[in-house]
Amino acid sequence: MDAVNAFLQTAAASPWVYLVVFAVVLVDAFFPPVPSESVVIGAAAAAVALGVPNLPLVLACAAAGAVAGDNLTFALGRTVGLDRFRVLRRPRMAAAVARARRGVHERAGVLILSARYVPVGRVAVNLVAGASGLAWRRFLGLSVLAGISWSLYSVTVGVVAAHWLHGNAVVAMLVGIALGVGTGLIMDAVLRRVARRRAARAEAATDADAGAVDSVTAPVLTAAATAAVVGGARR
Repeated sequence: MDAVNAFLQTAAASPWVYLVVFAVVLVDAFFPPVPSESVVIGAAAAAVALGVPNLPLVLACAAAGAVAGDNLTFALGRTVGLDRFRVLRRPRMAAAVARARRGVHERAGVLILSARYVPVGRVAVNLVAGASGLAWRRFLGLSVLAGISWSLYSVTVGVVAAHWLHGNAVVAMLVGIALGVGTGLIMDAVLRRVARRRAARAEAATDADAGAVDSVTAPVLTAAATAAVVGGARR
């Protein structure tokens, strides 16, 4: 274990670690398999357990990468659209895109801020925001808030894990990563459930409106039909 901790300290002390954090977070904004949360949480845990890298710089690089990546994804949605991305046709991505389409204009703030914590969700929401014509200035402000809050959360998970495990770098990184992944899964499940409930309410409201229209138009149509029959009989 000491040898592993020594290796981690050497790697964490490298100035390249900040570029790695920035690049991984940026790429993860449009390519979810890249484990940005794990990298940020691991770097934060190492900062507490080993003294390197510099924690504020990790936070700043993570936030900058998140904002840059989210805006790049927004720009892709604005310039390329959604039809050319084959990955968006997969069931999970297609469902995420459908949810994002329904609420991107009505609840842009809630969607953009919450989707930052869900790897697949943030890609779908940011692409749809760009493709649907959401104002870039509005998106930029929301993406800055989302990037900073997500970075603070990820760093906090790593710091708490390191303190909780009394500076054991390896275990702290593993526990912190597990907590981050678990939180992402929970957020994804919550967003899915909320989306299903809203879709069900919208469908119920549509059915109720259709029933009300039928109740109004049916007597009118019946009366018209009766009048037509009576008129024909008179002739």
